[in-house]
Parts: sequence; C-alpha cells; structure tokens
Amino acid sequence: MSRPFRFAVQAYRPESGAAWRDLARKVEDLGFSTLHTSDHYLGAGPVSDATGHRPVTLAPVPAMAVAAEVTSTLRIGCRMFCVGYHHSYVLAKEIATLAELSGGRTEVGLGAGWLKAEYEAMGLAFPSAGQRVTHLGEFLDMVKDFLAGRTASTEGEHVRVRDMAPLPLLGTPPPLMVGGGAPRVLRLAGAQADIVSINFNNRSGVIGADSVASSGHLETVQKLGWVREGAGDRYDDLELEFAAYFLAVEGGTTTEEQLIEMTGLSGENLRTFPHALVGSVDAVCEELERRREVYGFSYVTIGDRAAEAFAPVVERLTGR
Repeated sequence: MSRPFRFAVQAYRPESGAAWRDLARKVEDLGFSTLHTSDHYLGAGPVSDATGHRPVTLAPVPAMAVAAEVTSTLRIGCRMFCVGYHHSYVLAKEIATLAELSGGRTEVGLGAGWLKAEYEAMGLAFPSAGQRVTHLGEFLDMVKDFLAGRTASTEGEHVRVRDMAPLPLLGTPPPLMVGGGAPRVLRLAGAQADIVSINFNNRSGVIGADSVASSGHLETVQKLGWVREGAGDRYDDLELEFAAYFLAVEGGTTTEEQLIEMTGLSGENLRTFPHALVGSVDAVCEELERRREVYGFSYVTIGDRAAEAFAPVVERLTGR
C-alpha cells in the first residue's frame, strides 16, 4: 500500500518578521504538512554568489519557534541542520526544546554539510566528506539517545558528551530526516532516520551542472539502493522525500523555458527529472503518482515562492 502524500514548503528569504509569520500561517492554510527553514547563514553577496545557493535571511531555531507559535497544526522543520555548524549538545537540547514547545510538531532534518565557501566565510574548517559524515553519524547516535529520554554519553572523534540528562519530553520523539546524495550518507540515513531526503550529490561544494548530472533517473535509483543497503528490513518503514528545486506549475511565475535554460534539460527529460515538476496541475499530479510508484517518494518539498501556485496539487493529492 502506498504511503500518503505529504508536502512541505522550504523558506529562504522572508523580508521581515511579519512576512515570516504571514508565510507560516499561509502555508498552514494552504494545506501543506510542514514549513522548513534552512540552516545556512549566507546573505546576499559574494558568498552566496560563489555557491549558487539562494541567500537565507533567518537563523533556523528562533524562526522555527515563532512559526510554531503562530500556527496550530503545521509541522515545523529544518532542511537540514548542518551538524558541523553547531555544538552537538547545544543543538540536541535546542531540538528537544522545540519539540516540547511546539507540542510535538517539530521535524528534525540533519545533514553533513557541503557548502565549502560558507564554512570558510564563517571561519570554520571544512573537513573531508568522510569526516563530515562521521560527525553526522556520531551526532545521530547522541541525539537519538537524548530524544528517547536516555542519558547522552558519546566519546567520538567529533561529538564528546558525557552524562547529559535529557529534557522531560513528549511521549514520541520528533522524526529525524537525514539527507544527501552520496553512498555513505544515504546508507547512514537508511540505518538511522525516519525520513530520508534524496538530494543532489553536492560533491563540488556548489550548486550547478554537476548537481543536475548526479540526479537523473539512474542516479536516483542508485541512491535509493544505498538507502536500502543501510536500512535492511526497515526500508519499507522509511518515508522518502525529495525537493522539486525546478518547478513550473500553471499559475506560477517560473516558466518551462526558464527551467530549460537553468538545467539544460528539455521535453520529457525535464518533465521526468526527479528534482523538477513541470506542467499543469493534472500533469504534475500524474507525475507525482508515477514517482511514488517508481521511487517510493511520498514527501515533496517546494520553495516558498511557489506555495500558492502549487496549492491545487496539494489539495488534489491530499484532500486538504
């Protein structure tokens, strides 16, 4: 039996606190499941220009808290917390506090980090990919103990926490989402996460042609294979997510021609590209049904600028 669809909005650059509150309320009213912040600190300027990443306005933790306060059913997430940007125990306690204060409406996205220019601009060392994934794995071990109500003690290479008592949490820990596009991180996600985000392999440290080239049909099937290797018997219990980074749905402001120029893909190659959604509401719904059948994707994230145009798809596929 297919898992029901869920849809999320990822926000990048609200212009003010009032705009952020309005966006949270709108996303809830439009029937989306989740509003995600982004754990990036690069504003408009040379750092974001060098990476190809959209500038990000708000820091995630306070933004998540405010969004939870002005909504009542919307889940609040971060896609993804970069574990290398945070002290491990401080991040774990902030996550647990958000889960408590939101009444159990928190989703926790975790990633190994990839934007080299942002690390350097923040004065942080940029470890090898292997070291970053090791750090993520150690953090997952620690935070899962903490969120389950167990005393957290981890003596790893990157995470060192001793005898830290957890908060008195709600009965169910918040779901953990882990994402990436390379073998080791996706095996880790399969083994440890509740939600697995199939993403670009951003090995180049920037968003560009290599991101698209590493994310077609065959590459996506391979990525899911890595998840399955890590998950074993628990694979069918995982929720699989992807982001439609390239979206042109009727009523929106982005056109198919613009996406062709951005991606170098056209025609059927663009319409079936796993991180694009193009066409009428009917066509997009049909394509999402196909991807759920082919890949198992039931959780879809879109950018904030497309929320209103995409709302008819959400209504059609969720009945909300």
